[in-house]
Order: sequence, then C-alpha cells, then structure tokens
Amino acid sequence: MLMSNSDPSPTPPHEPPSSGDRPPGLNGPGGGKRGEQKPSSNLFWFLMIFGAIALIVFSVFNQNRSGEELAFSEFVMELERRDANDKGEMVGRFHKNNVFELVIGTDYIKFQDKPKVKNKPDNPATKFFQVPFVKPSEGDLKRLTEALEAQKIVYGYAGPPSEWQAVLIFLLPIVFLLFLFLLLFRRVGGAGSAMSFGRSRARLYAQEEIDSSFQQVAGIDEAVEELREVVEFLRNPGKYQALGGRIPRGVLLVGPPGTGKTLLAKAVAGEAGVPFYSLSGSDFVEMFVGVGAARVRDMFQQAATRSPAIIFIDELDALGKVRGSGMPGGHDEREQTLNALLVEMDGFSTEQSVIVMGATNRPETLDPALLRPGRFDRHVLVDRPDIKGREAILKVHAGKIKMDDSVDLGRLAKITPGFVGADLANLVNEAALLAARGDKKRVTMEEFEEGVERVIAGLEKQTRIIHEEEKLRVAYHECGHALVACVLPNTDPVHKISIIPRGYGALGYTMHRPNDEKQLVMQSELENQICCLLGGIIAEEIVYQETSTGAQNDLQRATDIARRMVTDFGMSRKMGRVFYGEKNVGPTFLGPQAFRNETVHSAETIREIETEVKRIVDEAAVTVRDVLGARRELLDHLASELVEVEVMDSDHLKQILDEHTTGPQIKPGTFVAPSVVDETEPEPEFGTGTDDGPGEASGA
Repeated sequence: MLMSNSDPSPTPPHEPPSSGDRPPGLNGPGGGKRGEQKPSSNLFWFLMIFGAIALIVFSVFNQNRSGEELAFSEFVMELERRDANDKGEMVGRFHKNNVFELVIGTDYIKFQDKPKVKNKPDNPATKFFQVPFVKPSEGDLKRLTEALEAQKIVYGYAGPPSEWQAVLIFLLPIVFLLFLFLLLFRRVGGAGSAMSFGRSRARLYAQEEIDSSFQQVAGIDEAVEELREVVEFLRNPGKYQALGGRIPRGVLLVGPPGTGKTLLAKAVAGEAGVPFYSLSGSDFVEMFVGVGAARVRDMFQQAATRSPAIIFIDELDALGKVRGSGMPGGHDEREQTLNALLVEMDGFSTEQSVIVMGATNRPETLDPALLRPGRFDRHVLVDRPDIKGREAILKVHAGKIKMDDSVDLGRLAKITPGFVGADLANLVNEAALLAARGDKKRVTMEEFEEGVERVIAGLEKQTRIIHEEEKLRVAYHECGHALVACVLPNTDPVHKISIIPRGYGALGYTMHRPNDEKQLVMQSELENQICCLLGGIIAEEIVYQETSTGAQNDLQRATDIARRMVTDFGMSRKMGRVFYGEKNVGPTFLGPQAFRNETVHSAETIREIETEVKRIVDEAAVTVRDVLGARRELLDHLASELVEVEVMDSDHLKQILDEHTTGPQIKPGTFVAPSVVDETEPEPEFGTGTDDGPGEASGA
C-alpha cells in the first residue's frame, strides 16, 4: 500500500478498529432496560399537600401586608371629604354607599372596599387597601375615629402580633427547604442513607430483564462450555457439594477487545436464573479516600442478601492492577479498594453462594493475589474466532438483515481472518447500509466485500484528485507487492489490488488473503513476507531510479518482522538460539506495542542485533530486485492495466499473469521446506504464531 506523505505516521490500515466487547445496541447486561425504577407518586402528592398547607399558613399570617397602599393623611382627607361627594367615585378607590370594615393596627390600617350589591357586572370588584403609619399621635387617631364614626364605618383595633406568629413566619420556609433537600438527597443516595458515597453502584437486573442466553453466543464454543458448568453450579450446587467439590469463587474472562466477554456474562445471567449485579471497575474509584472499599463491602453485602447471585465487574483492570506502584510511604486509594475486594472474595467471612465474574483484556496488569485459586478459580480465554467460529457469528448477525441467497457466509469467513465478533457485527451492518444506499431490496455479496474493505482499509475517497504521474507510480508500487507475492512460494494469495485512495492517507493497497489459518509460521514464510513488503519500494526504484515517502509503513512492518526473527524467534545464525526480546508477564491482547519495557542489553549486543536485522532486510531486497528485474515487462503490463481499471481482483490478476508469463507457474501459498541449517546448531523451537490481523494490506 502506498501512503500519502501528508500523514507522517499513519495507522496501518490492515489493523481493525477496536470496537470493545459490547455488540451494538446493547446498553446493559440485560441487553435492554437498565433496571429502571418507576418514579414514586407518593412523593409527588406529599409535596403537593405540604405546599398547600404552607401556602395557607403564609396567607393567614401575612394577610396584614396585602393590598394597595394609601398614605395616612390622604386616607383621612378622603374620609372627611366623603360627604361633599354626593355621587360618583372618590379618587377611583371607594364609593359613597360602600360598607367598610376597617381594622386599626399598631402600624397600619387595613380595610376592604366591598360593593353593597353583589354579583352585578356593573358594580366594581372588591378591592383591598392598607394604610401604613408609624405610631400616630392621639390627635391623628381622634381625627380618624371621628371621620369613621361620621361615615358610619365599622372599625376595630387589632391586638399586638403573636411571638409564635413571628417565629413561624421566619422558621417555616427554612424547615420546608431543609425537609425538601434531605428528602431528595436520600432518594439519590438510596433509602436509609443520607450520604451515598459508600453505596455500591452495581445495578441489579431481574430475570425478566435479561434476554440473553448461550444460544445467542457463537464462535467461542470452548468458553461457552466452561461457563455452562458455572451455571450448573448455581442451579444445582448440592450435586457438587455431595462429592466434596467447592463452587468456584470467581471466573475471569480474558481476551482481545470485541470478542464477546460482556456478551458471555449476560448469557450466564440469563441462563442461571439468579440475581445479577453488573458494574464497571471504574465505578469504585472516587476522589474521596475509603469510598471504593466501602462500595466493595456494600456490593457483597447486597449480593449476600439475595444469594445465590452473580457479581459481574467489567474492565477489572481498572480496579485490580498490581499493587506497589504508588509512591513510597503512601497508601493508594485503588490499593485499598483492591484489598477490600480480596478479603470479600476469599477472607474469613466469605459468602460461598456469590460468584464473581470479571472481564479484562489486560490480564498481565492484574495483581497475582487476585488471580490465585480461591478468588478467580477459572480463567476463561475468549480468543479470536477461527474460520468456523466466524461463519457461526456471521449467521447470527446475518439473520437480522434481508440477505440475498447468493451470499456465501463461508467465503466471507475465509476472507476475514483475525476479525472478532464486534468486527463481524460491524461488517454486516456496513453491508446493510451500503445496500440501503444503493436502493437494493436485499444485501448481496458485493456489499459484504465492500464492507470488508471498509473495515480494513477505510472509506473510499473518490473525490481526491491525484495526478496521472502519481497515479502511475502508485500502480507500480502496488503491482510490485502483488507480483512478488505471486512469484515467491509460501506467501498469501493476492485477493485484490486497488489504487483508489482509502482511509488515513492510503493512496492504494494490495490485499492478501490466506488459504488456511496457521498456528506456526516458518522462517521461509517470514522472509517472504518481508520480500512482499519490500516489493513496492523496489518496484519504484527499478522504474524511477528513486523512491518516495509512501513506503514508510512497508519499511516499518518489514523491520519489525526482521527484528522479531532475531530477538524473539532465534532465526539468526550469528545471534544464535537466544531470546533477546522483552520479557512478557502474560498474554497481551492489545498488541505487542501495548506494554514496552526497557530492554537490558549491552550496547554491543544491541549493535549486533541491528546488524542482523539490516542483513535480513538487505537480503530480502536483493531477492525482490532479482524477481522484479527479471519480470520488468510483466510489471509494466500490470501497472498500465491497473491504471485503467483502478481495482483488480484475483481473477483479473491471474489472467494477466497467464497471458504474459511463459514457463511453469509457482502457486503462492504452497509449502516449501525451510532451508537446511547447520547440524551443529540446535533446531529453533517455534512456540508462537503471528497475528497479522484481519488479512494483510501490503504497503505503507
């Protein structure tokens, strides 16, 4: 694959995006509702009644301050002038024939202007008035009472305000707000607790909320069988206890991202028929010291009251990392939480009917005390599915879409090596979206193949403008990859060549598909892989006598293979059958670059390793130069044809090779015995395979 130089460090397009462990559309362990609680109507009615009572009390106690205000002198003048106003309104406030009921307080006068005839539309509405004054003199009061008596207005004197009334007016709003605050705080923190920091955040799922079962899990049969036995423990524990057996305390699910660890936990919950608590490892971490440990104890206490039960902790590595990494003399909050979990799982007061399930893709970071028998007794590997497993997973997801009869799921499983369940689910969804975009009634094989390329190499960029000279250079580059792969033995067959830009700066790519899945890789295969990766840059060198920046990822991958041959696999005569790589404490499912430790080698050893790596790459370059130099005319035909069609499949490639090649053909993928090594040296032991991801896309 040729990369644009606008991206100095592109992501290798052959690596699938990490999609996590959760299939799309599933929000919780039950695959649906997250244990939602219905809002209580009692609280609503209680607040309504309390508010109504408070409103009545306020209206009674505060009625002496309501109404329109009048000045005292103005009010008395109005009363004294009332006789002179034979008819009509007085200042628009009260009428001549209105009946007044007036109350004189210590610092106010309150009265009501009420029409004599009620329920008449032509009569003015009732109005309330108050006249504030400050300690009127005896003359003012005498003048007021004389005016009231002259107008035959009923009046009286209000007594002094009650002290209890003043206290209630002051305290009642405060009490109401405090009560409302405490009530809401208790509902958030859980019943019976005013502080919720120490409460477990685990969600309890009822059996009817969990619709997952083992029938919905495909491609990981070994893991399913292990967990079926755990379900049988919960259903019929007496069968095992009668023989002296002990129910496992914990089950740890480990594997790469997207393989279905969380889906397995949901299936166990659905099959076991017991209460299922689900939470994440990060739910224990808080800014307050001691909160995590309190939540662990509360979680096990809740599960013990409903035993037998299952506690599922997703992303366990957020909680169970190796202790001792904190500052000297300090105490890490995470370590305190982990200590509480260790005690609850296998301490003096353990509850045998509570099983803990954990899921992680970083088991190498977990504390050894957490992994020992008695805590996590069983470690279930949820690995990438093989070809049969991928076909079974595709059948599960393809059953949800309208698929054409021409779709061959077996072929799809064959061209998707390294895909996990999440990748396959994404592939089926992409195919359905492409079919909908093309207004098709059913999803065909064409959409599935395009979906595979989208997952591996990214989206096509039809609008990117590439000059004809650059387009021809990209064609030579990709044809160099393909031609070397077709000529050399022990290489994966070429599936497709394209010079349509895709993804993050990829100007073209060559896609390889292995015929069979291998667990071991021979030295000759690794050497030919390096040759295939160098085919693009050597083709540019032969045609243009100079190279471009597009081969960056090719060189990086070729160098990585050569370095592992020297340091990890003992495939160097000079360095011998010695392991110079980095020590691994356990399986790393996030890739070999996830956790790099500093190597402890002398400068001379490192220099010799680099020399051997360069020798292997240089020898591969010589082989590639011989292969392409002897087939320059065939390379030109391939490049010119690729410029015309832009995309060339394996059948088209084979047709051109047959038309322009004389002599016997060497089929790629055939096994050739490795070269004979010196009998005085021991044979190398191959205890590992390569993980090339979902197919290879040669190039940068």
